[in-house]
Amino acid sequence: MYLWEHVDWPNFNVDWAELELRLQEVLALQSKLVGKVETLSEGQHKQAQMDALLQSAIKTSAIEGENLNVESVRSSITRHLGLEQSAQESSSESERESAVVNMLSSALDDLRQPITKETLCQWQSLLFVVPPLINKIHIGKFRDDALGVMQVISQRTGKTTVHYEAPSAKIIDGEIRQFLRFYHQSSSHHDVLKAALAHLYFISLHPFDDGNGRVARALTDRVLAQAENTSVRFYSLSAAIEKNKESYYQILEDTQNGRNKVQSTNPLNVTDWVKWFLDVLSQAIEAGILSVERVLIKAKFWQQHAQTPLTERQIKVLNRLLDSYGIEFQQGIAARHYKSIANVSKATATRDLAELQSKGCIQITQAGGRSARYLLNHD
Repeated sequence: MYLWEHVDWPNFNVDWAELELRLQEVLALQSKLVGKVETLSEGQHKQAQMDALLQSAIKTSAIEGENLNVESVRSSITRHLGLEQSAQESSSESERESAVVNMLSSALDDLRQPITKETLCQWQSLLFVVPPLINKIHIGKFRDDALGVMQVISQRTGKTTVHYEAPSAKIIDGEIRQFLRFYHQSSSHHDVLKAALAHLYFISLHPFDDGNGRVARALTDRVLAQAENTSVRFYSLSAAIEKNKESYYQILEDTQNGRNKVQSTNPLNVTDWVKWFLDVLSQAIEAGILSVERVLIKAKFWQQHAQTPLTERQIKVLNRLLDSYGIEFQQGIAARHYKSIANVSKATATRDLAELQSKGCIQITQAGGRSARYLLNHD
C-alpha cells in the first residue's frame, strides 16, 4: 500500500525524541548564520541574498532535469532585488527564467498571508509560462487523470518501473483542502519539523501534471522562512537536495511505499524521511554560512588591495578564487588552473602567480616545481 492509502492517512507518526539532537544542530546552525548575516553591510546583504536565490532557482529546476540559463536567472534576480535596472528581455528563455524567480519570490511574500488552492495553481503556472511543446499538461489547475492515473515511472533497457502512484484526481480537491488545514495549523513541534512533513505530504499528493517537486520545495522554503521569521533567504535547500538527488528520490520512494524499517509495524511512521531532511537542511545552512563568509572575505580582500596594481587577467583569476572560496581549489590553485582560467601560456601563468605572491594576494602552500599551489591570502 502507498502511504496515502492507509486508513490513518495523513496522521504521520514521528519519533520526536530520536530527532531532538538533529533538530538542535539545525537550530544552532541557523543561529550561527544569523550572526554572520548581521555583520554584512547593505550591499553585502543583497549579494548574499542574490547568491542563495540564484542557487535555488538553478537547482530546483536541475532536480527535475531542467537546465536554466544562469545569466538569465542572475539578470532576473538582479532586477528583482533592485540591484540594477536593465531592459526587459523578451526571449522565451529569459521569460522562463524570470518566471521561476518570480515563483520562488512569491512563495516568500507576506508570510502571514494564508496559502490557498489558487496560490498553489498560480505558482505552478509560473513554471510553465513557456508551455511544453511535446507533453501537453494542465497549467494553473490540478490534473484530471484523463490519460490515466498519475504515476512516477522510469524506463531502462525497455523495462518500465513504477516507483509511485499518486491519489486519484477525483479526490485531489479534498486532499488539498486537508493539506492546507495541516499547513496552516499550529504545530506542537518546531516548524522546521513541520517543513519536513509538509514537503513529504504535498509531493505525495502530486496534484499537478508537472511541477510538483518545484512547488513542494517552494512551500518548504516558505515554512522554513516562517520558522525563522524572515522572508530573506541566505541558503538554498534546493541546492542541497540537488547535491543529494539520488538519495532524495530513494528516501521519498521508500517512505511513500512503506519500505523503511520503522514502517513495518507503523506504516505512517516517517521518522527516516525527517532524519534525511534535517541532515540535508544542515548541509544547506552550512553552505549558506560559507556563502556569507565568501561575501565578507571578498569585500575585505579588495579593500586591502584597492591600491595594488593588477592586470585584468590577474583580477579575473582572483575573483574566481574569491567567488569559489570553500568550493573550488581548496588545496590551492596551480599554474595549470591559472592557465585555463586566464587563457594564457604556462610560462605567463607561472609568472603571474609569482607576482601575485610578491604582492601579498596569494601565498604558496607547497614549494617545488610543478607541484606548487597557492591559496588566497585573505586574513
